[in-house]
Amino acid sequence: MPNRLARSASPYLRQHAGNPVDWYPWGDEAFARALAEDRPIFLSIGYSTCHWCHVMAHESFEDPIVAALMNDAFVSVKVDREERPDIDQVYMTVCQLLTGTGGWPLTVIMTPDRRPFFAATYLPRAPRYGRPGMLDLVPRVQALWRSDRATLVESAQQIVGQLELATARLGGGATPAGLADAAVRQLADRFDPSHGGFGDRPKFPSPHNLIFLLQHWRRTGSDGALAMTVSTLRAMRRGGIWDHVGFGFHRYSTDREWLVPHFEKMLYDQALHALACAEAYQATAEVEFAQTAREIVRYVLRDMSAAGGGFHSAEDADSEGEEGRFYLWTEAEIRSLLDERLAEVAIASWGVARDGNFLDEATRRRTGANILHRRESAGETAARLGLDRAELERRLESARAALFAARERRERPLKDDKVLADWNALMAAALARLGRVLGDRQALDAARRTAEHVHGLRSADGRLLHRGGAGDGAVPGFLDDHAFLTWAWLELYDATLEPEHLARALDLQQATLDRFWDDAGGGFFLTAHGSEELLVRPKEAHDGAIPSGNSVATANLVRLARLTGRADLAARADAVAAAFAGDLATAPAAHCHMLAALQLGAGPSLEIVIAGDPADAATQRLLEVVRSRYPPHAVLLLVPPGEPGGTVRALAPFTEHHAPIDGRPAAYLCRNHACRLPTVDPDELARMLDEHSPGDRPPASGPGPVG
Repeated sequence: MPNRLARSASPYLRQHAGNPVDWYPWGDEAFARALAEDRPIFLSIGYSTCHWCHVMAHESFEDPIVAALMNDAFVSVKVDREERPDIDQVYMTVCQLLTGTGGWPLTVIMTPDRRPFFAATYLPRAPRYGRPGMLDLVPRVQALWRSDRATLVESAQQIVGQLELATARLGGGATPAGLADAAVRQLADRFDPSHGGFGDRPKFPSPHNLIFLLQHWRRTGSDGALAMTVSTLRAMRRGGIWDHVGFGFHRYSTDREWLVPHFEKMLYDQALHALACAEAYQATAEVEFAQTAREIVRYVLRDMSAAGGGFHSAEDADSEGEEGRFYLWTEAEIRSLLDERLAEVAIASWGVARDGNFLDEATRRRTGANILHRRESAGETAARLGLDRAELERRLESARAALFAARERRERPLKDDKVLADWNALMAAALARLGRVLGDRQALDAARRTAEHVHGLRSADGRLLHRGGAGDGAVPGFLDDHAFLTWAWLELYDATLEPEHLARALDLQQATLDRFWDDAGGGFFLTAHGSEELLVRPKEAHDGAIPSGNSVATANLVRLARLTGRADLAARADAVAAAFAGDLATAPAAHCHMLAALQLGAGPSLEIVIAGDPADAATQRLLEVVRSRYPPHAVLLLVPPGEPGGTVRALAPFTEHHAPIDGRPAAYLCRNHACRLPTVDPDELARMLDEHSPGDRPPASGPGPVG
């Protein structure tokens, strides 16, 4: 019989609905039973596309012997970490304090009042890999709970005390100078010059770090920052971490060479990679970066779109019970699907070997299966095959299309169909940026639809939700939902210059301040005021798999302060930095998105106001000049003459006197708080913009604005 999780809105929880474990979702019912029956709580946190979560489920939670032990000893609770990041962050911090590491599945055993006394990640059924087995652990904990309760309770009290100390921040510190340079040095120390990326293995892409490096190069002229970014993006595009048949990036690489990925695909990774590629294209004008960004959009729109609006969260690594099976190819299979001419190009271009390049996870033997990848550039492959590059690419695209059609007939990996506000807002921000940088109308239209969908995820009292749903299915909004949606509205304003997007960004930023600001210590809490009380109230600035809510909120505050001239918003950004000054000083490279925001606030600043009718060709010519030279520290406003209600002037009062000159559209430019005389001449505006601050680098010319 299905257990209580069958009624859950979370795909991850529903995966466990058929377990013999008597699971509860997180909630009062579980805690009340634990208290009434005097049992500890077994808390298991994971997500639907987590490979080792699947392994632990198959080994233990589906096993009737282990389940019987758990049902006798515990009240067992399942949590989807993507649905409840607040719970996950609290207990992941506990795991890191106790074990020095973390990850998923996360296993925590705690008292009925939710104080933990044991934490681990994956646990096998029987002892293995130096880890205790569930068959031994469960009876041992049960015996201790009955015979030595006082020791476990005392341990729980000590752990909670450590947790409170670890998460306490006094705030008010001064942000040390030179943190951006220190972050670049830390990244350089970890950079792999042979294969790109940072560290050895596994390699996590962290595209927001690459965006930081590109903006640092644009600001300082640091060729090392540019080289690290470009080589990393090229290596990832050519490696197996990129899906050469269906597009999109897999989660991370298990090796140094980017060959063998962990095959799951996350929506947030696609958004961040697209943003990094757009930034790299602006910096270098390399067509490959624009192509990668466009192909990410093709993948997301094709495979991740949700029927009700927005995008699904992720695709699993596993299908037919094996990791990566959906994505692997044998040489014989490729030859059977393609004619000889296309097969030779595909095999040579994608590194296909007769005995394969993919090792069986258990035996570590070659299986004949191949991960498609490119060890060399297209030009090098073309020369080796005696083809010109255009002909190589034409044949390779024909081969790709045939393999894609064949792959579509395979059993697909599981899709996590949750539509999460924060990840969707991040995707909307990326799509809007691509719309502007690449002149991609489809991306811009998708950005509008997605932002509107997230904007409509509201509770009965009008508050933004993390995930929509009826009744208990809805999850209240967190900081990240508010911060990322504000980011999306800012990117949409940047792409379209439509004032309603700026107005929404300002409204949502105020709601974020009202609901999440820490009046005592500065910065933003993850949970809104009045939310469920946990052991501690999370407040984090570390940029992990995605930039933190505090980092994104800081960037939003800086941009809005520059767009509107509001000093109070700039002061709030400074207060966030002060709240996390100690963390920033200790680990600069772990806070790259925050540092990029602080660099934007520190200047050099550039405010550009175009006063003119957007339908006027002369206005568009001025905008095209700005777009072709749009440095990352600039903000752009369009003030139409006689706009209804004075929308932009109401949002940005400093534009009150910015108007066309003698009926002609005019450009007003202020650099570092010093304003130049306005101009109506596009060539003069170009000269003004080209007078860059020392070290500043102009972006490559893009296709112009998208309206």
